[in-house]
Amino acid sequence: MAVDQAVLERLEPVAKLSAARKQELAGLCYIEKVNKNIDPMRMNITKASQVLYVLKGDLGLNFINGHKLILRGGSPAAKHPVNNDCHITATIALTDLEILRIDMDLLDIMLTWDQLSNDDGVPKQLVAHQSAQPGRTPADWMHDTNVFSVSKLQTGVFSQLPAANIEAMFGRMTHITTMAGQVIIQQGAEGDYYYLIQRGTVVVTKVVDFSQPAVVMAELNEGCAFGEEALASDNKRNATVTMKTDGELLRLNKQDFQQLLKAPLIKQVSRAEAEDKVKAGAVWADVRLPSEYSFEHIQDAINLPLNEIRQWLVNLDKSAPYILYCPTGRRSSAAAFILAQAGFNVYVLAGGTRS
Repeated sequence: MAVDQAVLERLEPVAKLSAARKQELAGLCYIEKVNKNIDPMRMNITKASQVLYVLKGDLGLNFINGHKLILRGGSPAAKHPVNNDCHITATIALTDLEILRIDMDLLDIMLTWDQLSNDDGVPKQLVAHQSAQPGRTPADWMHDTNVFSVSKLQTGVFSQLPAANIEAMFGRMTHITTMAGQVIIQQGAEGDYYYLIQRGTVVVTKVVDFSQPAVVMAELNEGCAFGEEALASDNKRNATVTMKTDGELLRLNKQDFQQLLKAPLIKQVSRAEAEDKVKAGAVWADVRLPSEYSFEHIQDAINLPLNEIRQWLVNLDKSAPYILYCPTGRRSSAAAFILAQAGFNVYVLAGGTRS
């Protein structure tokens, strides 16, 4: 069954996604009917790669300590994923159910990107710098699901880009004014820049047969990006891009583009190593949203939401090591990169809590 966005508004942490991300997610997940006496987590894949929400009906939960509970669709507890709790050993549908499954990696990418693109997560000097230019702020760009769709963040060039590096990308971009008819990229030339269109329209053409005129491949308008393929693969340009109208572009040079694609060095530790460090004085830090933290978290962990982490810097003790965690390690790695830049001694729980 297709998912109505109103359903997503009732779930945590999905409800905290931007409107554009929720719209994108609604087309990428589904509602499933489960008959009475069936275990909806019967496939191992559910715990490994999906989050599961109970929308309607009663689900029986069995815990490691022998306790049993009933989770009812629509209840406050049902706002959170069933398989968030690693102490659940078995589930059974006590009535017919409607459940929502969401790919875990997909949701985690969206949450990471949205928390980083929140205005609280973008340095104020960067916002001011970009706002002084015509067009969008970095947060505007990052919320644009056409430029940074989840498919690009999962499998495209930007899947290689550490999420925290996106701020540096916008900080290093330069603004140029262009004229109609100006050639921005020439087919066969060496790749030099990656571009975002602030204003105007470009035409993408390609010479397929040198005895024939160039073929028009596409027209790109404000909010579109181009030029990353040649930079990422270090190949020559495979098409020509020409301004159809006057316009304004943001561009990032090849050296910066390639440098930012290199993952920062993040110190990772296993759960056993983390526990030893905590005994020696390290602090657990949960970088998820407050709604996720309040529902369940590691004992004695503090909450340092990724999108608010800079606000917390003045309250943190630089003499104490911090062990950052989230379900997969993606958000905690982004947070660790930011804290490390500020001079903190940080570690990331390898693989996240789901490992």
